[in-house]
Amino acid sequence: MSTDPRVALQSLVSALEEHLVALSNRRSDQDPAVDSAYVAIADAFDAYEEALYDNFDEVTPLTVFADDEDEDDEEFDDLDEDDDGSLVDEDDYDDLDDAGEADSAADEDEADDDDERDEEEGSR
Repeated sequence: MSTDPRVALQSLVSALEEHLVALSNRRSDQDPAVDSAYVAIADAFDAYEEALYDNFDEVTPLTVFADDEDEDDEEFDDLDEDDDGSLVDEDDYDDLDDAGEADSAADEDEADDDDERDEEEGSR
């Protein structure tokens, strides 16, 4: 027997409200009430998503990420050389003009080489 989506939705809304209360009463960064409310949201959302699928063969456009996925991001921390939160530096775009086209002598040389190859193939 599947859960009524309306009941699951109300459970999700209640979990969100409890999370807000836990946040507003937080005593520290590691407050167990906040952690518990966080998990309750994830569980309630999963139940709601399952109820939607069981009853309507539909899902929401949302995804709950597991805590361990945050640890995977640490492998990319070394790539952020200046700790600005971006893996792409402005320096990566220095060789582009305003139209987003390459503006370097190396690219022009490569284009000239392509033209020469085309001419050679055309004369054969």
